[in-house]
Amino acid sequence: MIHRSLLPALFSLVFAGAATAQAPQLQSQPDWPCRQVRVPELAIASVWTGPPLDEAIKHWRDDQSIADLVVRVSERRTQIGEAEQLIAQFAKSSGDRRKERLTMLFAGVYERMNDERRDVVNGLDRFGRRLKDMAEKAREETQTLRDLQDQKPPDPEAIRKASEALQWRFRLFDEQRRMVGYVCESPALIEQRFGALARMIQQAMG
Repeated sequence: MIHRSLLPALFSLVFAGAATAQAPQLQSQPDWPCRQVRVPELAIASVWTGPPLDEAIKHWRDDQSIADLVVRVSERRTQIGEAEQLIAQFAKSSGDRRKERLTMLFAGVYERMNDERRDVVNGLDRFGRRLKDMAEKAREETQTLRDLQDQKPPDPEAIRKASEALQWRFRLFDEQRRMVGYVCESPALIEQRFGALARMIQQAMG
Protein backbone atom coordinates (compact mmCIF):
# COMPACT_ATOMS: atom_id res chain seq x y z
CA MET A 1 0.00 0.00 0.00
CA ILE A 2 1.20 3.51 -0.79
CA HIS A 3 1.63 5.58 2.36
CA ARG A 4 0.19 9.08 2.21
CA SER A 5 3.60 10.66 2.79
CA LEU A 6 4.94 9.02 -0.41
CA LEU A 7 2.22 10.35 -2.71
CA PRO A 8 3.83 13.74 -3.50
CA ALA A 9 7.16 12.09 -4.37
CA LEU A 10 5.58 9.42 -6.58
CA PHE A 11 3.31 11.92 -8.28
CA SER A 12 6.21 14.28 -9.01
CA LEU A 13 8.17 11.31 -10.44
CA VAL A 14 5.45 10.64 -12.99
CA PHE A 15 5.22 14.24 -14.14
CA ALA A 16 8.97 14.74 -14.06
CA GLY A 17 9.30 11.76 -16.38
CA ALA A 18 6.67 13.13 -18.73
CA ALA A 19 8.22 16.59 -18.72
CA THR A 20 11.73 15.24 -19.31
CA ALA A 21 10.60 13.21 -22.29
CA GLN A 22 8.83 16.18 -23.83
CA ALA A 23 11.06 19.04 -22.65
CA PRO A 24 12.33 20.25 -26.04
CA GLN A 25 9.07 19.94 -27.95
CA LEU A 26 7.51 22.94 -29.64
CA GLN A 27 4.04 24.09 -28.67
CA SER A 28 2.91 23.10 -32.17
CA GLN A 29 4.06 19.54 -31.42
CA PRO A 30 2.55 18.90 -27.98
CA ASP A 31 2.55 15.11 -28.25
CA TRP A 32 6.16 14.64 -29.39
CA PRO A 33 7.94 12.62 -26.62
CA CYS A 34 11.56 12.80 -27.81
CA ARG A 35 14.52 15.04 -27.10
CA GLN A 36 15.33 14.95 -30.80
CA VAL A 37 13.70 17.56 -33.03
CA ARG A 38 10.59 16.25 -34.77
CA VAL A 39 11.49 15.91 -38.48
CA PRO A 40 8.99 13.67 -40.30
CA GLU A 41 10.57 13.81 -43.77
CA LEU A 42 13.96 12.62 -45.01
CA ALA A 43 16.07 15.39 -46.53
CA ILE A 44 17.21 14.46 -50.04
CA ALA A 45 19.45 17.49 -50.60
CA SER A 46 21.85 16.47 -47.85
CA VAL A 47 22.61 13.05 -49.39
CA TRP A 48 21.82 13.17 -53.13
CA THR A 49 23.81 15.04 -55.76
CA GLY A 50 22.76 12.84 -58.68
CA PRO A 51 20.25 13.49 -61.49
CA PRO A 52 16.80 15.04 -60.83
CA LEU A 53 14.28 12.60 -59.38
CA ASP A 54 10.97 13.83 -60.80
CA GLU A 55 10.61 11.15 -63.47
CA ALA A 56 12.30 8.44 -61.41
CA ILE A 57 9.81 8.94 -58.57
CA LYS A 58 6.96 8.38 -61.04
CA HIS A 59 8.32 5.28 -62.74
CA TRP A 60 10.56 3.23 -60.42
CA ARG A 61 7.73 0.83 -59.63
CA ASP A 62 7.31 0.05 -63.34
CA ASP A 63 10.52 -2.02 -63.31
CA GLN A 64 9.92 -5.07 -61.12
CA SER A 65 13.62 -5.75 -60.62
CA ILE A 66 14.08 -2.23 -59.27
CA ALA A 67 10.99 -2.49 -57.08
CA ASP A 68 12.22 -5.78 -55.62
CA LEU A 69 15.70 -4.37 -54.96
CA VAL A 70 14.24 -1.29 -53.29
CA VAL A 71 12.50 -3.53 -50.77
CA ARG A 72 15.57 -5.70 -50.26
CA VAL A 73 18.13 -2.96 -49.60
CA SER A 74 15.75 -0.81 -47.54
CA GLU A 75 14.91 -3.54 -45.04
CA ARG A 76 16.88 -3.31 -41.80
CA ARG A 77 17.31 -7.08 -41.72
CA THR A 78 19.49 -6.77 -44.83
CA GLN A 79 23.02 -6.13 -43.60
CA ILE A 80 24.53 -2.95 -45.00
CA GLY A 81 27.42 -4.90 -46.53
CA GLU A 82 24.97 -7.17 -48.34
CA ALA A 83 23.04 -4.12 -49.57
CA GLU A 84 26.26 -2.69 -51.00
CA GLN A 85 26.94 -5.91 -52.91
CA LEU A 86 23.38 -6.00 -54.27
CA ILE A 87 23.66 -2.40 -55.49
CA ALA A 88 27.03 -3.09 -57.15
CA GLN A 89 25.61 -6.16 -58.93
CA PHE A 90 22.57 -4.20 -60.06
CA ALA A 91 24.78 -1.40 -61.43
CA LYS A 92 26.92 -3.86 -63.35
CA SER A 93 23.91 -5.60 -64.87
CA SER A 94 22.34 -2.29 -65.96
CA GLY A 95 24.92 -1.66 -68.68
CA ASP A 96 24.43 1.56 -70.61
CA ARG A 97 21.35 2.38 -68.51
CA ARG A 98 23.33 2.30 -65.29
CA LYS A 99 22.81 5.95 -64.35
CA GLU A 100 19.13 5.98 -65.24
CA ARG A 101 18.34 2.76 -63.37
CA LEU A 102 20.40 3.69 -60.32
CA THR A 103 18.54 6.99 -60.17
CA MET A 104 15.27 5.05 -60.19
CA LEU A 105 16.62 2.77 -57.48
CA PHE A 106 17.46 5.75 -55.31
CA ALA A 107 14.03 7.27 -55.94
CA GLY A 108 12.43 4.04 -54.75
CA VAL A 109 14.66 3.79 -51.68
CA TYR A 110 13.86 7.38 -50.80
CA GLU A 111 10.11 6.96 -51.18
CA ARG A 112 9.99 3.70 -49.24
CA MET A 113 12.22 4.86 -46.37
CA ASN A 114 10.56 8.25 -46.20
CA ASP A 115 7.19 6.53 -45.77
CA GLU A 116 8.71 4.31 -43.08
CA ARG A 117 10.16 7.28 -41.23
CA ARG A 118 6.87 9.18 -41.43
CA ASP A 119 5.03 6.18 -39.97
CA VAL A 120 7.57 5.94 -37.14
CA VAL A 121 7.23 9.66 -36.35
CA ASN A 122 3.43 9.39 -36.31
CA GLY A 123 3.75 6.37 -34.02
CA LEU A 124 5.93 8.40 -31.65
CA ASP A 125 3.26 11.09 -31.56
CA ARG A 126 0.76 8.42 -30.49
CA PHE A 127 3.25 7.15 -27.90
CA GLY A 128 3.61 10.69 -26.54
CA ARG A 129 -0.16 11.06 -26.27
CA ARG A 130 -0.34 7.75 -24.42
CA LEU A 131 2.27 8.93 -21.91
CA LYS A 132 0.34 12.15 -21.30
CA ASP A 133 -2.90 10.21 -20.82
CA MET A 134 -1.20 7.85 -18.37
CA ALA A 135 0.21 10.77 -16.40
CA GLU A 136 -3.22 12.38 -16.23
CA LYS A 137 -4.82 9.13 -15.04
CA ALA A 138 -2.11 8.83 -12.37
CA ARG A 139 -2.94 12.36 -11.23
CA GLU A 140 -6.64 11.50 -10.99
CA GLU A 141 -5.99 8.25 -9.13
CA THR A 142 -3.60 10.02 -6.75
CA GLN A 143 -6.32 12.51 -5.89
CA THR A 144 -8.82 9.68 -5.42
CA LEU A 145 -6.49 7.98 -2.94
CA ARG A 146 -5.92 11.23 -1.06
CA ASP A 147 -9.66 11.77 -0.79
CA LEU A 148 -10.15 8.24 0.55
CA GLN A 149 -7.39 8.74 3.11
CA ASP A 150 -9.04 11.98 4.26
CA GLN A 151 -12.45 10.37 4.82
CA LYS A 152 -13.70 10.04 8.39
CA PRO A 153 -13.99 7.24 9.22
CA PRO A 154 -11.57 5.74 6.67
CA ASP A 155 -12.51 2.75 4.53
CA PRO A 156 -9.43 0.47 4.69
CA GLU A 157 -10.59 -1.81 1.87
CA ALA A 158 -11.27 1.09 -0.51
CA ILE A 159 -7.91 2.63 0.37
CA ARG A 160 -6.17 -0.70 -0.26
CA LYS A 161 -7.75 -1.11 -3.70
CA ALA A 162 -7.03 2.49 -4.70
CA SER A 163 -3.44 2.16 -3.50
CA GLU A 164 -2.89 -1.04 -5.48
CA ALA A 165 -4.41 0.52 -8.61
CA LEU A 166 -2.12 3.53 -8.25
CA GLN A 167 0.98 1.38 -7.74
CA TRP A 168 0.11 -0.51 -10.91
CA ARG A 169 -0.35 2.80 -12.75
CA PHE A 170 3.05 4.06 -11.58
CA ARG A 171 4.79 0.84 -12.63
CA LEU A 172 3.14 0.88 -16.06
CA PHE A 173 4.01 4.53 -16.61
CA ASP A 174 7.61 3.98 -15.55
CA GLU A 175 7.98 1.04 -17.96
CA GLN A 176 6.65 3.14 -20.83
CA ARG A 177 8.81 6.13 -19.87
CA ARG A 178 11.94 3.98 -19.90
CA MET A 179 11.16 2.99 -23.50
CA VAL A 180 11.25 6.60 -24.73
CA GLY A 181 15.02 6.79 -25.22
CA TYR A 182 15.03 3.60 -27.25
CA VAL A 183 12.06 4.26 -29.51
CA CYS A 184 13.15 7.85 -30.15
CA GLU A 185 16.30 6.54 -31.85
CA SER A 186 14.27 4.89 -34.62
CA PRO A 187 13.93 7.93 -36.96
CA ALA A 188 17.67 8.60 -36.72
CA LEU A 189 18.49 4.97 -37.52
CA ILE A 190 16.31 5.11 -40.62
CA GLU A 191 18.01 8.34 -41.68
CA GLN A 192 21.47 6.85 -41.16
CA ARG A 193 20.65 3.83 -43.30
CA PHE A 194 19.12 6.01 -45.98
CA GLY A 195 22.28 8.15 -46.10
CA ALA A 196 24.49 5.07 -46.39
CA LEU A 197 22.39 3.65 -49.24
CA ALA A 198 22.42 7.00 -51.04
CA ARG A 199 26.23 7.07 -50.94
CA MET A 200 26.44 3.51 -52.25
CA ILE A 201 24.08 4.21 -55.15
CA GLN A 202 25.96 7.35 -56.17
CA GLN A 203 29.31 5.59 -55.97
CA ALA A 204 27.93 2.80 -58.17
CA MET A 205 27.15 5.37 -60.86
CA GLY A 206 30.89 5.64 -61.43
